[in-house]
Amino acid sequence: MNLEEQIISSLHQAFKDLFDQEISINELSLQPTRKEFEGTFTFVVFPYLKLTKLNPEASGQKLGEYLLQNCAVVPAFNVVKGFLNISVSQNSWIEIFGQLYNNPSFGQLSTKGKRVMVEYSSPNTNKPLHLGHLRNNFLGFAVSEIMKANGYEVIKANLVNDRGIHICKSMVAYRHFGNSETPESSGLKGDHLAGKYYVIFDKEYKKQINQLVEKGLSEDEAKKNAPLMLEAQEMLRLWEAGDKEVVSLWKLMNSWVYEGFDVTYKKMGVDFDKFYYESDTYLLGKNIVEEGLEKGVFYKKENGSVWVDLSDEGLDEKLVLRADGTSVYITQDMGTCDLKYNDFQINKSVYVVGNEQDYHFDVLFKIMRKLGRPYGDGLYHLSYGMVDLPTGKMKSREGTVVDADDLIQEMVETAESHTKELGKIDGFTADQAAELYEILGLGALKYFLLKVDPKKRMLFNPQESIEFQGNTGPFIQYSHARIASILRKADQIGVDYSSKGFEEINQLEDSERDLIVILNDFEKKIRQAGEEYSPSVLAQYLFDLAKEYNKFYAELPIFNEKNSSIQAFRIALSALTAKTIRKGMSLLGIKVPDRM
Repeated sequence: MNLEEQIISSLHQAFKDLFDQEISINELSLQPTRKEFEGTFTFVVFPYLKLTKLNPEASGQKLGEYLLQNCAVVPAFNVVKGFLNISVSQNSWIEIFGQLYNNPSFGQLSTKGKRVMVEYSSPNTNKPLHLGHLRNNFLGFAVSEIMKANGYEVIKANLVNDRGIHICKSMVAYRHFGNSETPESSGLKGDHLAGKYYVIFDKEYKKQINQLVEKGLSEDEAKKNAPLMLEAQEMLRLWEAGDKEVVSLWKLMNSWVYEGFDVTYKKMGVDFDKFYYESDTYLLGKNIVEEGLEKGVFYKKENGSVWVDLSDEGLDEKLVLRADGTSVYITQDMGTCDLKYNDFQINKSVYVVGNEQDYHFDVLFKIMRKLGRPYGDGLYHLSYGMVDLPTGKMKSREGTVVDADDLIQEMVETAESHTKELGKIDGFTADQAAELYEILGLGALKYFLLKVDPKKRMLFNPQESIEFQGNTGPFIQYSHARIASILRKADQIGVDYSSKGFEEINQLEDSERDLIVILNDFEKKIRQAGEEYSPSVLAQYLFDLAKEYNKFYAELPIFNEKNSSIQAFRIALSALTAKTIRKGMSLLGIKVPDRM
C-alpha cells in the first residue's frame, strides 16, 4: 500500500473502532494540505458528522489521535475546524523516495487488458492542416500516450475525409485553372497546392454568383445555379459512379495531399497506427438502419425516410436515412463504429473532434447504446474549443487561416531569436543549435496548446509561449537541461548517487520533502489525466514539479554540500526529477534537451 492507502485504511478502521460505523473504503479520500497549514494530507470530516455524532473539531481530534496510535507513518496532526491535517514521518518519505528511485517502471501503470482507439486529426484532402488541427493532433497524440501509460493497448486512428463536394471543388478548379501544375513544378507542398485550388474555386464561384445576381437571380438561386457549383456536384456524381477520368484526377490530387500531410505530421511529431478513409466508409451503416428498424430503435415515416426518436434521452428526432435511400453523416458514422470494433475489438473509442460536433456525437453514442453495441459505454467525445490568436491571424499562405506549417516554422524562428538573445547556445555547433530551436519551438507550441483544459476556447500567444519563465514548455525544458548538467558534473567528479547510502539519511529539509511529495504524485496525475482525457492535468503537474525543483535548487547546496551522503541523495533526487520530467513531457509528445 502507498502512503495514502495506509492512512485511508487506518481511517476506515477508526470509524469502526471509535464510532462503530462501517464505511466503504472507496468513500474516504484525502486531499493535499493547504500550504499555510502544517501537514501533507487533509481529511475533511464535515461529511461524517452524522456518524461521529460530535462537532467538527472533536471529530477531527479523535480521528487524529487514533492515527497517531495506529498508523506508523503518521507522527503528528492538527485540526483546523473540520479539517484534519495529517503529517507524514520523515522516514516514510525517505523510504518512498527509495521505492520511486528504484522502480524501473515508474510512470507506467499496470496493464488494464483493455484496448482503446483514439481517433484524431481527421483532415480534409482539399487543404493543408491549420492551427485548429494542431490542437487536435497534439491532444490526440498526448491522450494516446497517456492512455498507454495507464495500461491500455492503444490504436491511434485517423479517419481521412477524402471525398465529397469540398474535395470536388479543388478538383474542378484544378481542371479549369491548373495548367498541369504539380508540386514539383510549383515548388509547393502537395497539400498547399490542393488548398490553392480550393481557394481559387471559392474566388471564381463568388464571381459567378455576383454575375448571376446582376442578371436578376436571387442570391440563393445564384449559389445553386453557378456553373462551377453545378460542375462540382456533377463531378461528385461521376466519382460515385466510378468515372475513370474523375477517379484518376481524385487519386492524383489526393496523393499530393498525403505526401504533404506526411511532412507536416513528421514535423508535429505525431503518428498513426490505422488510417480509415471516408471513400471506403461512406456507404456503411445502411445495414444498421435495417437492424434498427427490426429492433424498433428506428422508425420509418410515410415518405420512406428513417428516423430515431431520442426524446426519452433529452434530445429530439434525428434522420438516419433519407427518403431516397441515401446516407446522411450519422449513417456512415454508425457503420464506422462497427467497422472499428470488428477490426480491433476495442473497449473504448475516443473521438478527438471540435465542440461544434457535440450534438452529433451525443446522438451517435445514444443510438449505438440503444442498439446494444458491446462498445457503447466506451464511446467518448473529447470535445475541444477553438484556438484564437492575438492578431486574428499570423503569416498564412492563404490569408484566411493559420497554416500549421507556417506556424511551426514561425515558432522555431521565434525560439532561435529568443535563445540567441538569452545566450543559451554557447558551445553549440550549428546542427546542435538548429536541433535545440526545433525542440524549443515545437515544445513551446505543444505545451501552450495542451496546458489549457481541452473544453475551453483558448488564445494562443506565440511570444508568451516561448518564454523561459512562467507556465511554459521552455521553462520545464530548461529545468530538465539544468538537472542534466548537474548529473554530468556528478559523473565527471565520480559521485556515486545510487540508492546504497539513502538509509543513512534520517532528516529531510523542507524543500527535499516537498519535492518527494510531488514526485510521489506522478502516477496519480497520470491516472487522473487518463480518466479525464485531459493532458492539461499532466502539463500543470510538470510545471509544478519544475517550480518545486527550482526552489529546492535555490535553497540547498549540491556540490558544496560537505556531507557526501546528503550530496549523493540530492543528486539522486535531481536524477529522479529529471526522469519524471522527461517521462511526463514525452507523454505530451514534447522532447526535452540535455543542454541549453
